[in-house]
Amino acid sequence: MNALLSVRDLTVRYPGHGRRSAPVLAVDRVSFDVAAGETLALIGASGSGKSSTAAAVLMLRRPDGGRVRFYGRELTALDEKALRPLRPSVQPVFQDPYGSLSPRLPVREAVAEPLRVQGRWDPASGPRRVAELLETVQLDPRLGERLPHELSGGQCQACRHRGGPWRASRACLSWTSRCRPLDPSVRAGVLNLLTGLQERLGLAYLFICHDLPLVRHFAHRVAVMDNARIVETVPASALYASGGPLARKPPAADSCTAPAEAARQPMP
Repeated sequence: MNALLSVRDLTVRYPGHGRRSAPVLAVDRVSFDVAAGETLALIGASGSGKSSTAAAVLMLRRPDGGRVRFYGRELTALDEKALRPLRPSVQPVFQDPYGSLSPRLPVREAVAEPLRVQGRWDPASGPRRVAELLETVQLDPRLGERLPHELSGGQCQACRHRGGPWRASRACLSWTSRCRPLDPSVRAGVLNLLTGLQERLGLAYLFICHDLPLVRHFAHRVAVMDNARIVETVPASALYASGGPLARKPPAADSCTAPAEAARQPMP
């Protein structure tokens, strides 16, 4: 497999609660690869180390050990100045689309803000670029005049994806999803959008999720975390198979069991 993202022996520790407390090992020598056009789901009970792994992969929190290579670059060896040009290509999509958008900014400004921060804003062509980005995620450019609270749940989720890495030719997206009360057709639309972008642009997704039927439908492979380690990696089709990880060990109490059929509905 030609890995776009390669993680080897990733280790993350947090300080203990007291001066004499031992450090907490949150991620213990985790290794995995994600190829272009592939989705690797990271599952496990709360506290197993999934979010700490994602934060370290994104260099939002420097790992205490191990290596993270993205498109041939050793991210762990780069300082913040050297990382900055790569950040548009390695981005998170957060759980709450409303919470990740400023309630005071119109959608067009929320789309333009990352371009300005990254020094890629051109006043002459910028508005056209914003319209193109909205169209890329299947939103009417006229929605750019609205505030986030004026969008539907699906539109707001798609608007959040507008800032994702498909502005770069090759990218890895680390994102997190919990079960939430989205209409099944809205959720299907978001999944169809992400799948289409992945197929068209060769994106790699690291998908952290508690919705196991959704994982089986959306991911290609599944890595199971337990006590800060990846204990098993299997094809998504083998998740519920006889002898698979969920057949041997029932899902944790915080895992969601929404019907997989909801994710298979075609986008309206």
